[in-house]
Order: sequence, then structure tokens, then C-alpha cells
Amino acid sequence: MLENVNLEKVLFLDIETVSQAKNYDELPEAIRFHWENKSDKIEKEGESAFDTYNRAGIYAEFGKIVCISVGYIKIEHGDKNLRIKSFFNHDEKILLSNFFEVLNQHFNSPQHLLCAHNGKEFDFPYIARRALINGLKIPQILDLAGKKPWEVNHLDTLHLWKFGDYKNYTSLSLLTTIFNIPTPKDDIDGSMVNEVYWKDNNLERIAIYCQKDVVALTQLFLRFKNEPLITESNIIIN
Repeated sequence: MLENVNLEKVLFLDIETVSQAKNYDELPEAIRFHWENKSDKIEKEGESAFDTYNRAGIYAEFGKIVCISVGYIKIEHGDKNLRIKSFFNHDEKILLSNFFEVLNQHFNSPQHLLCAHNGKEFDFPYIARRALINGLKIPQILDLAGKKPWEVNHLDTLHLWKFGDYKNYTSLSLLTTIFNIPTPKDDIDGSMVNEVYWKDNNLERIAIYCQKDVVALTQLFLRFKNEPLITESNIIIN
């Protein structure tokens, strides 16, 4: 039951991903072959493998992580404070290594939990897959090998909202709207991250967008627990 979740043991997170190359023409021939096979399954009428490649970032085999933003709650003098930190780098291995250092040092006990929106289908497996591709050891909290379902310390606000219904996807944006969670207007959305990265080379802008999603995720989880939202003055971005 969510009322039993210790908020100070939860790490809220969101990731931003992009395609591994700027465009289809820059792909190595071997990868291009596999992307063409993938594109055949996802392309809409009139699209080619070149057209679909701007969506390659959502697949761990063809994309890479450029930002992971995390948030954790500290309760001080009865007030909840949300501390936000982002890991972003053009070198995915450096980014993941820095993030894993935090997990291994501070979120490595059976009491710790990871929380993301659609994390079980996207964020958590994506991070683990990219770790293997980069030759990194997967932190215990992300490594599912040999674990029973009740031993997996992952929370997913999408799954919590579904209440066992697997037919539909509900976006974080829609949930924050219906729960009256204030969210700042953004100059980008998720569909623009690939372009902002490859055309504008603006990792900081992507990190700011990612941080806002972590704030929204955390506030939504508090709504699910029927607890007051964290005030803006108690949100600290490191």
C-alpha cells in the first residue's frame, strides 16, 4: 500500500534519449540494415527509414541516454523538500557511471525504491540495456536477473494509475492536468528532444525539461498518496 512507502527512500527519475546518429545517412552500414528492418514495422504510409530515424531514440538498440534527472525527498522540521539533480553528457558511459555511483552509494538497500512514469516499460529497462552496451555493471536496484516480482523495487505511476488495466497509456502531462498539479510551460516537449540535441546541441535545455518532469512525477506520486504537494520554494535544483 502506498501509505506505507517511506518517501525518503524513493528516488524519482526521468530519462531523455536521442538517436545515436544525427540522421539515417550517418549510420554505419550494419546498423542501417537493422534500422531498415525496424522501420518496416513502425513507419507510417509514405515514410521511409530516413523519415522514421528521428524516432530511433526510443529504442535502446538505436538510441542513447543524454540526460537522467533524479529527485529525492527530505523531510526537515515537518516540511517536505524535493532536491533535484541532473546527469547529462554527450558521452553516455560517463553519464551512466556518474548516475550509477549515486545508486550504488545511496540507493542500494532493500528499502530503497525507484519511481518513474512508464518506468517499467521504458526508463528502467532502457538504462539497464545501455549499461550493458557500455560495458558497465548494472546496479543492484536495476538488475532484475533472478529476482521474484515482489523483490523488484520499482514503482511506476503509469501502472499505479492503470489499477490492472493494460489497454491504455495515460501521459504524465494528462495526469498532472486532471490532478491540478501546477507545471511550468515548457518551450519544448518530448518529441523535440532529438532535434534540440542534434541541431541545437543544447544539453542544458534538455536537462531543464527533464527536471520539470521529475518534479511533476514526484507531485503526482504525492497525489496518489493523498498527501499535500511540495511548495515551489521547497524544490531545490542542484
